[in-house]
Amino acid sequence: MTSFALTGQAALVTGAGRGLGRAIAGALAAAGANVTAVARTAADLETLDGCRALPCDVTDPDAVRALPEADILVVSAGTNVPEPFLEVEGETFDLILDLNLRAAFFTAQAVARGMAARGRGSIVFVSSQMGHVGAANRTVYCASKHALEGLTKALAVELAPRGVRVNAVAPTYIRTPMTAPFFADAAFESATEAAIPLGRIGEPADVTGAVVFLCSPAARLITGTSLVVDGGYTAQ
Repeated sequence: MTSFALTGQAALVTGAGRGLGRAIAGALAAAGANVTAVARTAADLETLDGCRALPCDVTDPDAVRALPEADILVVSAGTNVPEPFLEVEGETFDLILDLNLRAAFFTAQAVARGMAARGRGSIVFVSSQMGHVGAANRTVYCASKHALEGLTKALAVELAPRGVRVNAVAPTYIRTPMTAPFFADAAFESATEAAIPLGRIGEPADVTGAVVFLCSPAARLITGTSLVVDGGYTAQ
């Protein structure tokens, strides 16, 4: 299945220090890509094998403009602070939108310039099933991910003539350091499993294959789509 190989391609993964981003960086490296793993905390990158570590705060415009060129960009940096809508403060709104949307937008812009100039490239945004539906206590997160889904489609249309594909992956609840505090609540964990038709919470390895596929030549005619990896959650 050589069309799934990424041999020799330069890949850049943000949010690669922990959780899903870390798993994606490792999967791209295993598929043959030369991966630069980006994270704000340098210590999180120290034990990531097979990747070049690049400490970088993607909410810093100057740092983003200095990112290296790449054939593949996976934007995985993101955050969530679940709160009831009536209690959300501007600080929380800004925190989530700045990382989940603004940083994603300008990271993609910085890297896509080189891709467009070379006439090739693949961008994958790590979205969420919450970019397709709504949920209580996740209004800001849903807003950021719905916006990211729209950005995916718009960029796909605009960059297609330049040979750049743009897609998203939209996972269900995945066990990561970010979601660990949520699953510390046994009732929440049980309710989450019950809401997923396949009956289990996802692991990072459930998502990495979808990302590798979208980045690979096997997906060369796929752009502007969102690959939902949700165990059937949004099919209900």
